[in-house]
Amino acid sequence: MAKRDYYEVLGVSQNASDDEIKKAYRRLAQRYHPDRNPGDDDTAEQFKEVKEAYEVLSDSQKRTAYDQFGHAGVDPSAAGGAGGPRGYGGGAGGPDFSDIFSDVFGDIFGSGGRGGGGGRARAFRGSDLRYTLELTLEEAVSGTEKQIQVPTHVECDACHGSGSRAGSQPQTCPTCKGYGDVRVQQGFFSIQQACPRCGGEGTIVSDPCPKCRGRGRVEDRKTLNVRIPAGVDTGDRIRLSGEGEPGERGGPPGDLYVQVAVKEHEFFEREGADLHSQVPVDMVTAALGGEVEVPTLEGRVNLRIPPGTQSDQVFRLRGKGVKPVRGNRQGDLLCRIHVEVPVNLTKRQKELLEEFRKTLEDTGGKHHPQTSSWLDKVKRFLEEWRA
Repeated sequence: MAKRDYYEVLGVSQNASDDEIKKAYRRLAQRYHPDRNPGDDDTAEQFKEVKEAYEVLSDSQKRTAYDQFGHAGVDPSAAGGAGGPRGYGGGAGGPDFSDIFSDVFGDIFGSGGRGGGGGRARAFRGSDLRYTLELTLEEAVSGTEKQIQVPTHVECDACHGSGSRAGSQPQTCPTCKGYGDVRVQQGFFSIQQACPRCGGEGTIVSDPCPKCRGRGRVEDRKTLNVRIPAGVDTGDRIRLSGEGEPGERGGPPGDLYVQVAVKEHEFFEREGADLHSQVPVDMVTAALGGEVEVPTLEGRVNLRIPPGTQSDQVFRLRGKGVKPVRGNRQGDLLCRIHVEVPVNLTKRQKELLEEFRKTLEDTGGKHHPQTSSWLDKVKRFLEEWRA
């Protein structure tokens, strides 16, 4: 009997995503699983058909071959059985149902990525890594390129990744018979989990390699060039695809996330797109007005100080801040004035200040409006308190 179209079997379109294919498979696999339909041969055949369709369409290479050549492109008999979907065909054991719950419930029980029927362990994606990269404020604002060294693992050159001493080979695990998984029957459910003896590997290293101690990999370091875009800030992450830990059993490597940490600056504090800076101004300039030279990330500029400027007064220099990596607005530089009181005065300077203070007192306090207002408030408070 001619095979049905695999997309029709799963009830999805030909341009369905991997997630749509997986969801359709899970739904149908649970419906037709033999444990739910004991003694029903028709349901077992439907389950076999669903599983066959999923194993082809969930594999990108097999799916491409199927889309181009149909069933002939993925027929195991076309290449002596190699490369065809596992668990069906002319094998003496008939259809393989041993790993269905690993496929359907793997995310729940944590065994979806382990070995399945036929004794072939599945590949594992490598772990993601994180690297904290410290930058100066100037580097973060303008962008730069940095060279970093990160720890990694590489295949052991002594055992070529097998974990066994030269001249020996890993032995098939006697507990799981090389499958990497064991099944536990709990009522209706058949739960598949990693073999506790071999840890899901399917093999046991009885004579470990002395260089890698049976792990098959050794620690190493690799050098990478990282391009830092202009405008990054503390907490931003740069993803380097495929630069994480190598995968296991031929699995893809993980990713490396470079996390930015901007060092404290001598003059500036950053808040989003704006920069903040404290500018000391001498008492005379604050009183009479003038100009002070202040630094910016683009060089020095003159800041005009109006007469009568007070401490904590803020002046905005527009466009002298940061252009964030996300967004088009150029920030500003906010200069907070700190009026500095002179110290280490000479005798003559003290005399002059005393004379100056007397002239201020003779004017009735109009030169110190904040002080006069504060003293009036204190006076009212004390009178009310005594009453």
